[in-house]
Amino acid sequence: MKYEYDPKASPAEQLAHAQKFLAENNVKYVLAQFVDIHGVAKVKSVPADHLEDIVKTGAGFAGGAIWGMGIKPNGPDYMAMGDLSTLSLLPWQPGYARLICDGHVNGEPYSHDSRVVLKKQVSRLTEKGWVLYTGLEPEFSLLKKDEFGHLHPFDPTDTLQKPCYDYKGITRQSAFLEKLTESLIDVGLDIYQIDHEDANGQFEINYTYADALKSADDYVMFKMAASEIANEMGMVCSFMSKPFSNRPGNGMHMHMSIGDGEKSLFHDDSDETGHGLSKLAYHFMAGILAHAPALSAIAAPTVNSYKRLVVGRSLSGATWAPAYISYGNNNRSTMVRIPYGRIELRLPDGTCNPYLTAAAAIAAGLDGVERQLEAGPGYDINLYDLSPEELEEKGIGILPQNLHEALTALEKDDVIKGALGEEFVKEFLELKHMEWVEYMRHVSDWEINRYVEFY
Repeated sequence: MKYEYDPKASPAEQLAHAQKFLAENNVKYVLAQFVDIHGVAKVKSVPADHLEDIVKTGAGFAGGAIWGMGIKPNGPDYMAMGDLSTLSLLPWQPGYARLICDGHVNGEPYSHDSRVVLKKQVSRLTEKGWVLYTGLEPEFSLLKKDEFGHLHPFDPTDTLQKPCYDYKGITRQSAFLEKLTESLIDVGLDIYQIDHEDANGQFEINYTYADALKSADDYVMFKMAASEIANEMGMVCSFMSKPFSNRPGNGMHMHMSIGDGEKSLFHDDSDETGHGLSKLAYHFMAGILAHAPALSAIAAPTVNSYKRLVVGRSLSGATWAPAYISYGNNNRSTMVRIPYGRIELRLPDGTCNPYLTAAAAIAAGLDGVERQLEAGPGYDINLYDLSPEELEEKGIGILPQNLHEALTALEKDDVIKGALGEEFVKEFLELKHMEWVEYMRHVSDWEINRYVEFY
């Protein structure tokens, strides 16, 4: 059952309605939930009788114990203030509900809280009478570990070289996929299709778009459900960008359009290119392209992300991931694909923080709108087939090819830094530079196998 929130009710009526909902559904505990800087769900379990505390004063956390909050051990508490419009049952966890929270410190919305960061960018759209709608496409891998700790697809028969849309591959994981789908439908997501993707053990579940804030909330719910249902079944459900070097990685493509509450402002049938895009859409897309290197640090935020964003092809035919800063009509080799009348940013992967990714996309897009940037020519050709010389001739840039390059681009991008908050980005960069240094100092199996007896 989905909780029906009444925005016109008074705060007291809303609280009473929520308490009644919990009682009718035998909810014993409410998870006061937010995400850390990595987009990973964090919670406190609160007895249902204390729902009012989460809403009025917040659930208290030691801020220094949370990644990326910028709070020292002697600093103030991080208070997670519940948003009753997000109250939801957890069908895979009977007796529990989730309440999404916004971070507050010293009684004010906290600048290091990812949801607060996104709300700030959403308010820039609201001032114009606009709403950004996003449709997210989560890809994930169902895996298991062997006795040596090595990962394999959970289904040992999922071995085809090109398994995309394979009947046997999806059927043999139907127990997991059905339970996940039905759980998400129960909490209000409109699931409309499920498929086996192009890597062994890889799947995608599609659900209907929503405004950018709700889309991010739903994505976190999706990951919470997928990971726990998989765990119950003895699986590992991973959103890691590139679990296997020779197979396509897990993306989180973001479809985007702006509306005014009645119609799409991105859709224009008079577009002579046949893309069905308005001038607003082209300017917004131009901003995305202009800030692509810095966006990479937010949308593809791990060392592993750049094993996906490579120039070249996988054994199954294509990486299906962007490497080229370009756009094209239904072109999956470009960073931005244009399904008629909207745009699809193919850069994000399953490790991104959905709130920060949407916030950075808004900031980049609005910069394009405000400066009336031009997107340049689009390309319908397969960019994977072009040589470096041909790409340079066409003026097509290449996305950062490792995390360090992306972080360097973010450091230089005042638009994205200003939108996310200078202090917040400083915290992000510090954590991610540490991740890069740790990776560079790590001695991998590849190095051992290549060098230990060679020299």
